[in-house]
Amino acid sequence: MTKAVFATLALGAAVAFAAPASAEKLKATLDGKAEVPANTSSGTGTAELDYDAASKKLSWTVTYSGLSGAATAAHFHGPAEAGKNAGVAVPIANAGASPVKGEATLTDAQAADLLAGKYYINIHTAANPGGEIRGQVTK
Repeated sequence: MTKAVFATLALGAAVAFAAPASAEKLKATLDGKAEVPANTSSGTGTAELDYDAASKKLSWTVTYSGLSGAATAAHFHGPAEAGKNAGVAVPIANAGASPVKGEATLTDAQAADLLAGKYYINIHTAANPGGEIRGQVTK
């Protein structure tokens, strides 16, 4: 094996093993019982999130169904633990149709709150303007 081929293979392996180390997989399960105050919505949802610590980029796919009507808005709220409410931290655009995909670059403080479990996802409807389904973001 030539030195150039070996160096290329070694660099490729280093990149392959280094890249996932900074990526964090997170999730949330959304329902009306998690809202504060809780509601009786039959809506449910899930969120799959990827956070890249190197770029501070958060990307997500939120899937939901069974809401009382069309989603009027969706957001990441925080910092707050389960059972507590907080303001909007990161808006989720184009939430009117499931699935919702998006991404945002977080500040250091936002990233720290996200990884500490202090963010939740809330989907709002006309019947539940404060939020119809909610789920805490966890690892």
